[in-house]
Amino acid sequence: MTGAEELGGKLLEGVSRSFYLTLKALPQGLREPLSLAYLLARAADTMADTIQVPDAVRLTCLAEFERRVRLPLRDPIAEGVLVARLMVDFVPHQEDAHEARLLERLQEALDVFHASSESQKAAMVGVLGPIIQGQMLDIQRFPGDGNLRALATRQDLDDYTYLVAGCVGEFWTRLCATEAEGSFNDGVSLDEMVARGIRYGKGLQLVNILRDPGKDLKLGRCYIPEEALQTAGLGVADIQADPAKLMPLLTPWKKLCLEHLQEGIRYLDEVKNKRLLYATALPLLLGIKTLALIEAADWRSLEAGVKVSRGEVSKVLLEAGVAVLRKGGMRKLAERYLGGR
Repeated sequence: MTGAEELGGKLLEGVSRSFYLTLKALPQGLREPLSLAYLLARAADTMADTIQVPDAVRLTCLAEFERRVRLPLRDPIAEGVLVARLMVDFVPHQEDAHEARLLERLQEALDVFHASSESQKAAMVGVLGPIIQGQMLDIQRFPGDGNLRALATRQDLDDYTYLVAGCVGEFWTRLCATEAEGSFNDGVSLDEMVARGIRYGKGLQLVNILRDPGKDLKLGRCYIPEEALQTAGLGVADIQADPAKLMPLLTPWKKLCLEHLQEGIRYLDEVKNKRLLYATALPLLLGIKTLALIEAADWRSLEAGVKVSRGEVSKVLLEAGVAVLRKGGMRKLAERYLGGR
């Protein structure tokens, strides 16, 4: 068993929840680099989300982590200092034992990363850089001082969804093209697939934003841009005083989310490899199901957070397993889910 395979077992399952199902379904040549990239991105996410640690420390550690994967030459001393700091400053604050274990094993993950092929490392650097940049922007824009802040413009939101998720669609697509020949149908260009993959990723991130606005507001974060609030005659102070006023402002972002997910369906149309098609479809199908819950929810439900039940997840896995065996079956399944919204 390789180091990547070992890290991609129980540790990956513990921190990735439903996405583990996607990674597990991937063809062998793609499973290890995508799983490793996910673990490294999740480690950065854990650093960013450990709000008990001062903003300046989180930003310093994230910047150092980005350097450790970006720079071509390893610096074992710098890596050791970073890992030691995470053990002291971050691990004791983890309520989830899996998140703590991930930080404890970060050195192993970095070892596997540096042992990867040059093409795989380049692809992983290409996705980790934007993700960490997005996480650092979040800390800078939303300092944990008890005050609510909003993104300034619609473009800021679009940029954010690219940095933390759209870039994943691009990474996924490019890695499939280089590491698994025959991933996509003949005649479709890589540029087309990258553009669709980016929109697919943005759609999944909008699902995340829309399904749990209450949690973000409590953390002082409003991802609905200030210019949208102003168009509705509201300010950040109005939302802080009465969070339910945000509810009608979510409508255009639900529409945009749906449009992005429909690009995800077009992405699926061009995936040739059956295992890859199944793995690629699962987040989309669950995203469509979650969007349906969002659209049906009242503000109280959204404040509590909505998610697809375990029973419904199992049903999606089964139906996707049948659909992948039929030509055009995955599109029909996704459209049926869309029709049930």
